[in-house]
Amino acid sequence: MDVLITRRLPDSVVEAARARFSVTYRDRTDPMTREEMMSSLRDFDAVLPTLGDRYDASVFAAVPAPRCRLLANFGVGYNHIDVAAAKAAGIAVTNTPGAVTDATADIGMMLVLMSARRASEGERMLRAGRWEGWHPTQMLGLHVTGKTIGIVGMGRIGRAVAKRAHAGFGMQVVFFNRSPVADPGVPARQLPTLAAVMAQSDVVVVAVPGGAETRHIIGASEIAAMRPHAHLVNISRGDTVDEAALIAALERRSIGGAGLDVYEREPAVPERLQALDNVTLLPHLGTAALEVRTDMGMMAVANLIAFAEGRALPNAV
Repeated sequence: MDVLITRRLPDSVVEAARARFSVTYRDRTDPMTREEMMSSLRDFDAVLPTLGDRYDASVFAAVPAPRCRLLANFGVGYNHIDVAAAKAAGIAVTNTPGAVTDATADIGMMLVLMSARRASEGERMLRAGRWEGWHPTQMLGLHVTGKTIGIVGMGRIGRAVAKRAHAGFGMQVVFFNRSPVADPGVPARQLPTLAAVMAQSDVVVVAVPGGAETRHIIGASEIAAMRPHAHLVNISRGDTVDEAALIAALERRSIGGAGLDVYEREPAVPERLQALDNVTLLPHLGTAALEVRTDMGMMAVANLIAFAEGRALPNAV
């Protein structure tokens, strides 16, 4: 089976794929062009793409009789792939859900603490030579222990964040989820509306999957419902938050701050956002650990192997 790997991956993942398939390895860090994606559908039996490789409906429409029958996505998020268009073209899509849970939740809690305790702002001040020494009222932030954390999206990652917040910091947990959650894993209250979660939380963490249904789920009205001292953290997909509305709120200082690992049009980050001192900005580090990225790659390869052997796909979406 001829397989295209679209992006540079850990060596062990590439070796595992080469041990089973005829692999064409695009050893680059930039996303594929539209022309490359069209060629991938014509020239390969399966493709291992990742975030940034935008297989939208027009790409599938441009290749009416694709050779490709599987997109084994590297990553849990797959909103860069039009799954309905892929399936209509006879192409299955898989992802790598379990491998990313803990690493992404760790980043979520790191952003909670960095934003609430003004860590990145303090580091910038120190590196710029502007620190004049400790004093009792310097850089006072939000003490998160015992406060209320609101989770938007109580899936694997949301539950992992709730566990860390409750067990590690004694935080009270409230959450919004589109369907009932029987066992959130920790003592927690599912509130009936997103607005209620926004209004009752000292920190809000967005952990919903990306896609059309969740685009701008956090908009101007949701941000306006937040408490003046509250912080917003996004570890899901950039377009789940209305970036313009968030920037406006941060500029007005109508919320306490924000911590972001993802952006609406990444890698583009608005200059207005970069200019603010009340937001922590990370370059999409959610799963950036070698063992995690290796696990993700091995899960994608496992999906390829199952497809080649005619078995049920372990992580079909």
